[in-house]
Parts: sequence; structure tokens; C-alpha cells
Amino acid sequence: MKAAILGYGTVGSGVYEILTKNEAVIAAKAGEAVEVKYVLDLRDFPGDPVEKVLVHDYEIIAADPEIAIVIEVMGGVKPAYEFVKRALLAGKNVCTSNKELVAKHGAELLAIAKEQKVNFYFEASVGGGIPIIRPLQECLTADVYEEISGILNGTTNYILTRMYNEGADFDGVLKEAQACGYAERNPAADIEGHDAGRKIAILASLAEGKKVAFEDVTVEGITAISSTDIQYAKALGAKIKLIASAKWENGSLFMMVAPKLITAANPLYSIDDVVNAVKVRGNMLGDVMFSGRGAGKLPTASAVVSDVVAAAKHAKENTGFFWSEEVRRPESTDTMVNRFLVRVDADKKAKAEAVFGAGKEVSIGLADEFAFVTEPMQESVFAAKAAELGELRGRIRAELV
Repeated sequence: MKAAILGYGTVGSGVYEILTKNEAVIAAKAGEAVEVKYVLDLRDFPGDPVEKVLVHDYEIIAADPEIAIVIEVMGGVKPAYEFVKRALLAGKNVCTSNKELVAKHGAELLAIAKEQKVNFYFEASVGGGIPIIRPLQECLTADVYEEISGILNGTTNYILTRMYNEGADFDGVLKEAQACGYAERNPAADIEGHDAGRKIAILASLAEGKKVAFEDVTVEGITAISSTDIQYAKALGAKIKLIASAKWENGSLFMMVAPKLITAANPLYSIDDVVNAVKVRGNMLGDVMFSGRGAGKLPTASAVVSDVVAAAKHAKENTGFFWSEEVRRPESTDTMVNRFLVRVDADKKAKAEAVFGAGKEVSIGLADEFAFVTEPMQESVFAAKAAELGELRGRIRAELV
């Protein structure tokens, strides 16, 4: 079976490496050999083994009837969307790691795949090498989902881990993360929460069977987290994690991506560095968690190749990965209930106690600051009280046991 890889960057080169080095193992699992006939990239790679299959024009791949599997690892929406859609319409299976593409156009591309009796697979789009898409679609189908939540971005988890372990400041750790290749030159999608937002939108869409748009997810990043916040976390026996969540309550869907204080009672507490984890709660199964390296060349490429094997085994039949174009909108976050760690100037202590009532005071020895953890309250109630209190030094949602 002939395949084409679109993009020879970090993930694309990893996919090529796995498909060529593990050719015999993949053939045994897929039922036939998978040969990379083309690799598409605008660049040249002198001396690289990929030279013998490198092409610069997508039309070569589109026009070749031998290509049964297209592996899209370019990233972004343009031109990935056009290339993937054309491949599916031509009756070719597609495997992708592109979470932006899946979050924006997944419903349409899945519908085309179903019509053409081929498959659109995207295991690597959420959680890197963690198997989560296929388990949600195939293994946990007897349950009604109550919650899907997790740490879905390795870059932010690495930054928060370093800040916690070493007392480092955000800007310094971000620069180190960029130097290590964990963060992009423009890290906005990661640190502002958009990457995690797209991933939780994909998982919620699978769970719902309807399109949950990323734009409808309330997203807050980690750029406001300081080393002082980390000290408060330690005082509370907690860690700060960027948590992406989808929760179903009485038929309503609530979604949010935001930093949160969590204690060791939450299994996500122990997920550090670039590791990702997804916790799923079903009404019958209870809690189950999937964890592993959520980023990097070979973990992500491994997930892509697992889809390639599935595509080879089901080359002419659609296996039912699907959500409809019908939009499922999350409820307003105003009615979500949370506790908050609040930091204010020391001279606002009396007013803070008057406005928020009884709370748990937290001290790290700062004479000019008063900090406390509120009682549980709706987001809208907190916002009103915070506005009454005036400018805050900081606030973080807290799940403390």
C-alpha cells in the first residue's frame, strides 16, 4: 500500500523514520506493507534519505491513483484543509496530527470520509502519543460521559513544573522551553491556552457526536502565573496546572481551559514536565486516566503511524469516526461553581473579608499582601464581588480537598 507524507518537519520526519525502520512490524500489523512513495515539502534536504521520494508539488500526489493513504503533518489550516479535503474526495484515507484542522473542519472532513467509504483519523491531534481518540470512540461507548478533563499541553506543563520545582519566573522558563524545542518561537497558542482549547473541543465533539466549536470554549492561559502564585500553591499543598475540562451536568455542557490549583487527591497532580494526561469519567465506569508524553517527534509520530496501520486495515471501509455538523454550544461559564485563591493589597484585608465573607487565609510571609481562598461560588458571583473589592493582585481557581 502506497502512502504520501505532507510535511517533513519534526513530526513528518518522525513518521518517515518509523514507517521505514519498522517496516516489517507495520506490515505484520497492517496486513500488508506500507511504502512511502512521496514526501511533500517546499524545502530540499541534501543528503537525507528522504531525497529519493521528495516532491514539491501536491498535484503529483493528488494525481497518483496508487496513493491510498495521505499523512498530513504540515500543521495549520492552509493549505492543509484543501489538501486533506481533496484527498478524501478522491477516495484516499487521511491520517493527521493537526489539531487546528480537526477542531475547525473535523465534522465536514469526517462526513466526506464516510461518504467516500474511507477514513479520516486524528489520534495524534490530542495528547501526542497518548491513545485517547480511539478509546473514546471504540472502548468507552457503553458509558454516558460525565467529565473529560486533563493536562493537554506539554509546553505549559513543562513551564509550570519548572516554576514549581525551582522557583523560577515565567519569562525565564519560557525562554528555556523555547531553547529546548518545547515551545515555538511564537508560543501564544500554548501559553494563552488556545492549543488546549482546541484539543478539549475535539474530545467533547467525539463525546457529544456533535460539533463543539473551539471558539465557544472559555480559555485562559498561564501568562499571569507568577513565582509568588507558586509559593501560595506550595503553602496550600497544591500545584498549579493548566486544566482543560468538559463537564456534563443535568444535560448541560460546561467547558473551560484555565490554570487551577489542585491537590494530590486529583490524579493530574502528579503529571509533570512535558507529560500530558486525560481523565475520563463515565456514569458506569467511573474514572479512567490516560497519560504519556504529549509532545515530541517520535511520541506524536507513533500515534500517527498507529492511524496509518488502522487506515491500511480498513482502507475501503469507514470505521465510524464521526460527529455531525450540528453545533453543541457549552453553557455560559457564569453559572460554573469554583473556589478561588485571591490576592490583594494588605490594606484591603478588612474590605475583602466584608465582601467575600469567611474564607481560608493563606500566608507566605508577605507583609504587603493578604491572600485567602473563597468558599465555592458561581463565576458570576465571584466576578461581582471582585469588582466590588477593586483591583486584585491575582486570582486562581482552586480545587482543594
